[in-house]
Amino acid sequence: MATHLLAIDQGTTSSRAILFDAAGTPLGSAQEEFSQYFPCDGWVEHDAEEIWQSTLSVCRQLLAEQNMHASDIRAIGITNQRETTLLWDADSGELLHRAIVWQDRRTADYCAELKQAGHEPMVSNKTGLLIDPYFSATKLRWLLEHIPEARAKAEQGKLRFGTVDSFLLWRLTGGKVHRTDATNASRTMLFNIHTQSWDQDLLELFDIPASLLPEVMDTAADFGHTEAGLFGAEIPITAMAGDQQAALIGQACFQPGMVKSTYGTGCFMIMNTGDQPIRSNNRLLTTVGYRLQGQVTFALEGSIFVAGAAIQWLRDGLKLIQHAGETEAMAEQTGHDCGVYLVPAFTGLGAPYWDPKARGAIFGLTRDTGIAEIVTAGLQSVCFQSRDLLDAMQADGAISTSALRVDGGMVVNNWVVQSLANILGVPVERPQVTETTALGVAYLAGLHSGLFASLEEIAAHWHCQRNFKPDMPEDQRNQLYQGWQDAVRRVREG
Repeated sequence: MATHLLAIDQGTTSSRAILFDAAGTPLGSAQEEFSQYFPCDGWVEHDAEEIWQSTLSVCRQLLAEQNMHASDIRAIGITNQRETTLLWDADSGELLHRAIVWQDRRTADYCAELKQAGHEPMVSNKTGLLIDPYFSATKLRWLLEHIPEARAKAEQGKLRFGTVDSFLLWRLTGGKVHRTDATNASRTMLFNIHTQSWDQDLLELFDIPASLLPEVMDTAADFGHTEAGLFGAEIPITAMAGDQQAALIGQACFQPGMVKSTYGTGCFMIMNTGDQPIRSNNRLLTTVGYRLQGQVTFALEGSIFVAGAAIQWLRDGLKLIQHAGETEAMAEQTGHDCGVYLVPAFTGLGAPYWDPKARGAIFGLTRDTGIAEIVTAGLQSVCFQSRDLLDAMQADGAISTSALRVDGGMVVNNWVVQSLANILGVPVERPQVTETTALGVAYLAGLHSGLFASLEEIAAHWHCQRNFKPDMPEDQRNQLYQGWQDAVRRVREG
C-alpha cells in the first residue's frame, strides 16, 4: 500500500508541490512563481490558467525528481490561497476573467454601502466575518456585474464559481467534481458557519445564483480522483483546506487556546476555540478551523494583509536589498529602538482595524536614517501587527496562550522570531518542519486515507526546533508598541 502523500500548496505568489512520507517528513518539493497583475490602484489579479499550469508542472516535476509514479502516492491534499475568486464556464471550463485575488480592494465602496445600509450585523452573525473586500462574495458579484453576459449565463446554470481549491479540483478531475471544503467555504461570506450550509439570505443580499456554488465537504473527505492522463494513473484527492487552517493542523493546534501564526505574503494568526464559536468584539473573524466527520472545530482569526510582502517591496520596489536573507544582519546591527516605524498599509489595514482606504507610510525619518533602519522597521511592522492580533484575541476572552507556534518564509529569520517573542511577551516556538501549510493538508489526506489513525497520532509528530523566549523589559516593549499605535493612528487619520 502506498505511503507517500502529495501536498499541493497553491499560494499567492507561487505554486508548490511537496512530497511527505508516512511520518510527515518532507522528501522533496518543487515550486514555480507566477505573474501578479495590478491593473488599477488597489486591484490585484492572477491568471488562473497560469495557476493551473504551474500547479500541474510542479507536481509532475516533483514526481519525476523523486522517481515516483502515481501508484506510489496514497493521496493528494490541496491547500490554497483563500478568498481569491474565479468564475468559469461549466461546460468548457474556460475562465471568464482573471482571478480576483484576496488582496484586491476594488469592492471597497460597495462594502461601505452595505455597512451604511445596516447589513453587517446579519452578515457577521451568520458568517463570523466582517463586510470587507477581502472576502469572495463581493468579488463574485463584481464579476457577474462587469463581465458581459455573465449574469445571464449564471442564471441559466452555465457558470461555476470557486476559490482556488475548487478550481484546481475541477481541473484535476477533468471537470467531473465541483466541491470545496468547510474552511474555504467559511471565507466566502456566503456560508453560514452555524448551519454549515450556503445561506439563502446571503445569496439574496449579494445577488448570487446558488447554481454557481460548489458542494461543501469536510476538510478530509473523498473529493474525487485525478484524471489518469495527468500523472499516469488516478490518484485519490482526500483533503482540502484553506492555507491558514491547513497550517493550524500542521502546527498540531488541536486543543482550545493553541495559537499559530503564519508569516508569508501576509500574516495570519489563528486560535483554536474548540466546538464553540467565539464572537469577536474586536473585529477579529470567527471561522471554521477544520471539520472532520461532520464535527466543526471553530477558530478566531486575525488577518494582516502585508507581512513578507513588505520585505518584497523593500527588495523589488525600493531596491534597498537584493535578497531577504540580508535583513537579519541589518536588524542585528540596528537594534530594536531605531525610532523608525513602517506601516505597510499598501492595500489597506486588516485586523483589527479593517480600514481598506488606509495607505502605507514611514514615520520617524531623520538625517541619519539609512537603509538598515528602514529595513528593520519593515521587519518590526510584522511583530507589531502580530501584537495587535494577540491583544485583540485576549480582549475577546479567548483562552490565554502559553506560546505562539510560528511558520512561513519569514520565520527563518532569527531576529524576527526573537523580536516577536519580545513584542508579544510570550515564548515563540518554531517547529522542525516549517512547511506547515503543506504538512497540514498532507496530514488530513493521510488521516482520511487511513495512514494516520487520529489527531493525537498527528500531534505526536510535531517537534519544536527552537523556543524563543522574551528577553526585553516590559516597559521597553510597551514603549515600542505605543510608537507603533501612534503611527497607525496617523495613517488612518491621513
